[in-house]
Amino acid sequence: MTSGVTIGQAAAFVGVTVKTVRHYHRNGLVDEPQRDTSGYRRYGSPELLRLVQVRTLAVAGVPLAEIGPLLDADAGRFADALAGVAQQLTERIAELSARLDMLHRLAEGDRALLPERACAVLTRMSGLGLGPDYVAAQREALVLARVLVPEGFDGFLAQLEHQLDDPAYIELAKRGQEAETWEPDDPRIEELANAMADRYLANPALLGDPASLRAWKRAAAQYRLIDNHRGDQAPVAARLTALTEARLRSAGVPAPPR
Repeated sequence: MTSGVTIGQAAAFVGVTVKTVRHYHRNGLVDEPQRDTSGYRRYGSPELLRLVQVRTLAVAGVPLAEIGPLLDADAGRFADALAGVAQQLTERIAELSARLDMLHRLAEGDRALLPERACAVLTRMSGLGLGPDYVAAQREALVLARVLVPEGFDGFLAQLEHQLDDPAYIELAKRGQEAETWEPDDPRIEELANAMADRYLANPALLGDPASLRAWKRAAAQYRLIDNHRGDQAPVAARLTALTEARLRSAGVPAPPR
């Protein structure tokens, strides 16, 4: 009477494929049983037990290279090794959870790249009637600022919040949106720039706090990248910004060099 089972039966019993069993053999994790008189390898209870142990550790996340020494270790070393694997799995779970959270944030749009406070500012802009192009430009500026000038990001947010609290500034911003339909050399652009500069000078909080301004001045190159963002898509807005800043500098207001 033939004892033991074939490799196919052993794989099915343990819940792996024949290919996996052979992979375990090649890695020295499970000894290959001797062939019987008919030429087949027959797996007995010792081999099946070892296959179950190897499969269980592999599914638990133990690297194959560590399974052999782990199974051959004494009880103390085995427990220590399992504790190490548990720690690795805990860290892996935390990493996967962070990735999952990022995927959820990506599905929600702005929250993937900006903190809640910035998202609230963007939502408020839309609620005040500022158009989608304006909000999109501010969103991109916030994303760039957070990466390029992190020390000035909170100040930038505070500046935007002050601007949204100022009805006169909101009206000027809306006029700036209307100006996008003008020709780049339209004389009304300079008039609007002067009106915006006057509003800044009348309410300095709209320019940001001194610490934030110093941070942006130290990051002049990064400031230019953000300041000129979308300049080719919105030449009127670019000219309006340049004229407004020039007027402010002529009034002695410190700002990053262009």
